[in-house]
Amino acid sequence: MHKQVRISLIGAHGRMGRAIVDLAKMDRNVEIVAECDLGDAIESAVSNSNVIIDFSNAGAIDEVCRVAEQHRRALVIGTTGHSPEQRKRIESTAKTVPIVFASNFSVGVNVLFWLTRKASELFGDEFKASISETHHTMKKDAPSGTAKTLGEILKAARKVEVPIESVREGEVVGDHTVFFDGPGERLELTHRASSREIFARGALRAAEWIVGKAPGLYSMQDVLGL
Repeated sequence: MHKQVRISLIGAHGRMGRAIVDLAKMDRNVEIVAECDLGDAIESAVSNSNVIIDFSNAGAIDEVCRVAEQHRRALVIGTTGHSPEQRKRIESTAKTVPIVFASNFSVGVNVLFWLTRKASELFGDEFKASISETHHTMKKDAPSGTAKTLGEILKAARKVEVPIESVREGEVVGDHTVFFDGPGERLELTHRASSREIFARGALRAAEWIVGKAPGLYSMQDVLGL
């Protein structure tokens, strides 16, 4: 008997890909039925799956979207650093297949998104907001996708761009802090990731959730019901 969620994993040999493969072995509801990496043809890899998880790189998104559309596969996108054109491609694909598109799949980070939105509403313009993020030296994009999402949340509430400081050092998995500086006080909301397993766990949760959903662009907040 097939497991309920059959996953084609793209970017299987990267750090996140390996974490997803390891975690999936312990989840009775999911099965990785195909693993692809750079240079592999993904067309044949999706035939036996009902959802695609993409943790390759932003440059592969056009091909990933094309295959998802053609084969009507649900899609979980974990890559970051997409250009405006690539984001439009994702949005157009979501008209025909369900997609979870998140800059960060950690449950804690998505609670941070919610808290940031709430704090910004409560503080108003009297408190100045800023963002700081730190990642390992191998991370290519800066600011991180998570920091950009935090910036978008704050911009929507405040109608102004918020400064983001990016640091690349050591083996840091991912630290994000939102600062609210007001008269005589400061609030800091911080999330520190100590293991990539939190992102892998969230991505698998998203894959289980998205199968059978109507076409559309969903966030991790939708998955968690925030």
